[in-house]
Amino acid sequence: MLKKLAGCVREYKAPTITTLLLIVGEVFIEVLIPFMTADMVNAIKAGAELGSILRTGLILVGMACVSLTCGGLAGKTCAKASAGFAKNLRHDIFARIQSFSFENIDRFSTASLVTRMTTDVSNVQMSYMMIIRTAVRAPLMLIFAIIMGYVMGGALATTFVIVIPILGFGLWFVARKAMPAFRAVFRKYDRLNESVEENVRGMRVVKGFSREAHEKKKFAAASEDICRDFTRAERIVAINNPLMQFCLYFNMVFVLLVGSRLIITNQGTTIDVGQMGAMLTYGFQILMSLMLISIIYVILTMSAESMRRIGEVLSETPALTEPAEPLTEVADGRIDFEDVSFKYSEKAKLWALQDIDLHIRPGQTVGILGGTGTGKTTLVQLIPRLYDATEGTVRVGGRDVREYSLTALRDSVAMVLQKNLLFSGTIRENLRWGNAEATDEQIEEACRIAQADEFIRSFPDGYDTHIEQGGTNVSGGQKQRLCIARALLKKPKILILDDSTSAVDTATDAAIRAGFATRIPNVTKLIIAQRVASVADADLILVLDNGRIAAAGSHDELLASCGVYREIYQEQTGAKGGAEA
Repeated sequence: MLKKLAGCVREYKAPTITTLLLIVGEVFIEVLIPFMTADMVNAIKAGAELGSILRTGLILVGMACVSLTCGGLAGKTCAKASAGFAKNLRHDIFARIQSFSFENIDRFSTASLVTRMTTDVSNVQMSYMMIIRTAVRAPLMLIFAIIMGYVMGGALATTFVIVIPILGFGLWFVARKAMPAFRAVFRKYDRLNESVEENVRGMRVVKGFSREAHEKKKFAAASEDICRDFTRAERIVAINNPLMQFCLYFNMVFVLLVGSRLIITNQGTTIDVGQMGAMLTYGFQILMSLMLISIIYVILTMSAESMRRIGEVLSETPALTEPAEPLTEVADGRIDFEDVSFKYSEKAKLWALQDIDLHIRPGQTVGILGGTGTGKTTLVQLIPRLYDATEGTVRVGGRDVREYSLTALRDSVAMVLQKNLLFSGTIRENLRWGNAEATDEQIEEACRIAQADEFIRSFPDGYDTHIEQGGTNVSGGQKQRLCIARALLKKPKILILDDSTSAVDTATDAAIRAGFATRIPNVTKLIIAQRVASVADADLILVLDNGRIAAAGSHDELLASCGVYREIYQEQTGAKGGAEA
């Protein structure tokens, strides 16, 4: 996991290394300043000349300026390195998600992926900033200050033997107690984001059923849960401050009492005023370093959960892989299912599809009927390789779909999904998702086939009408027709409509099918529908039941031989028996 994260540094290695070097320089100068200050104080006490004191003072001012410059530059390079690291990390996560198949995406909720790309990346960015700056500065300052303290203070350095273990143990104990609460928070962030996403997506349903109060209560409960965990953790972490103050003042009192006694009794032969002042400074530096180390420990432990969650995404292996030498051209729209069975995971007990043998000629129109959960959508999703068959072989154009480049295969198979989705932008921009190079004439032709041209022209801005995110400012039927037009612009060899005319009236549905028959006769068309009228004129109609093909044939053949089909037909049309068809 750390190796994967480190790989995101890439072009920001230079500012990272520069930050580390600047921090070393800053710390080195900071621990030298008290040493030189002590010598100057002792020199003043001994009656040194003003010129000598001024020279030492100017050196100290110069050292302070250099230290300040190093610290300022380190802050600049650190910000550049950490922000760049976070940018690369988001890019790599997003790129990995784009390579996922439906099977991979099923393992993560949408809200969880959003949290990982936002909150978790921000936490890791903060950790990276701490690592290359504070996590280097604090330990170096601690080591250098202890060394200089023993060089300068001698017996006075005994205070470090007392203070460091007390503060170190206290900070470790505080961090250890706070960590479980911090870890729990990130899992709860997923649930909070899920609540927000669900509420925003279903806003019309919420308002339609006047459930605003219920949704507010649900969100407040999730938010309160997170607040409770954070409060518990922060209450524990708050102990750091009084513990730090106790050790700081203990150090001051110890140095002042013991140091003053040594100066008075030994008359400055073993330790003088300058060394005592330096010891106070070094003691403060040591305690601050320990405090920073404890903060670093808390942040890194918090971020460890974020790192793990990000690592899960980066380590996820795409379920669908490209062949070594992929085919880049689909010959035609022929489709063959040979002994195909499928289930969504290896652990699943039930098969979504079983023993599918199906052969569709190029240019055929195939209707697919069946109840909810019978495997209609699953069947067509195997054609563009949104999933791979668990058993058997799916062929397109006479070749196994696993032999094709995914891009080539999906460019030849246009699929209008059950859940139609439009993106924010103009109608023209949305349609060009099907073909970025499509001309205005091609766009208008596709819309005429999809029976969308008329309603588009009724808008004041026509094809330049702005579509809100998700297509919320057009009706369900209009959205379906725009999605069909978008699919037609791909000029596919196979067109799949997954219940994609359910929101249009029967006359428009018939007009769309008539357009298919006359304008794209050589395209193989698979139409999943709930209405028999939508598939009655298909060359082949499949009736699915429990993941199997229960019957197959033309409309007339199924009326005569398939009781399920006949029952559906009679319920929808009111006909009494096959003869009235």
